[in-house]
Amino acid sequence: MLEVTNLVKTYKALRAVDSLSFTINPGEIVGLIGPNGAGKTTSLRCCAGILRPTSGQIKINGFDILTDQAKAKSGLAYVPEVPSLYELLTVDEHLKFVAMCYGTLDVYEERKDELLERYNLTEKRGELIATLSKGMRQKFSVACALVHRANVLLFDEPLIGIDPAGVAEIKQEFHNAKKNGASIVISTHLLDTAERLCDRILIVSRGRLLFEGTLEALRRRSQNQNATLEELFLQITEGDQGAPPPLA
Repeated sequence: MLEVTNLVKTYKALRAVDSLSFTINPGEIVGLIGPNGAGKTTSLRCCAGILRPTSGQIKINGFDILTDQAKAKSGLAYVPEVPSLYELLTVDEHLKFVAMCYGTLDVYEERKDELLERYNLTEKRGELIATLSKGMRQKFSVACALVHRANVLLFDEPLIGIDPAGVAEIKQEFHNAKKNGASIVISTHLLDTAERLCDRILIVSRGRLLFEGTLEALRRRSQNQNATLEELFLQITEGDQGAPPPLA
């Protein structure tokens, strides 16, 4: 479970995330959507422990990401939009290294062949990460996220630059993780994908939460039962875009 309470992140005079609160329950896929500069990536980086919040609290499976990092991160996997990989390791070495970091070499030995085959990386296992294409790097970063069986999964634009077969495989991974009780957050601009894939939607703009709930609830709120998520998103964010507000 992921619990975010009154998250605030400021950069000097800029409030990038403004009192954001939400909970992602086990067995749930939640879409985090918003305009460019809305604070989506900043929020995910705070949840992953990469950025330190200015204030607020983030709990992973009940463990505070600031005060109990090791236990919190043991159940966490974060896949950024642009994967930061060790280019001088081979595919196999990198996957093993990630498993070692989490103390899950047994899982690596059990799952490495399955993960590499699933993402069509078996033939690349002995090649350096530096030789992989953008799409292959993205697929490989998902494999790394799954090697220690995390149950809180954070994805920032995970489907950009991936071929259709790879997209289908990753979507299936989302569904499998959901069935296994994982809490999943997907930040994406692909609103048609979010509409089909996610159980709930979080709409953020200028660091603030504008809406949280199901697509059906958003349609009821907008009094348009036939509207697509894209149409509803444009309606709810109209007039609320632009740079985050400065600090008072």
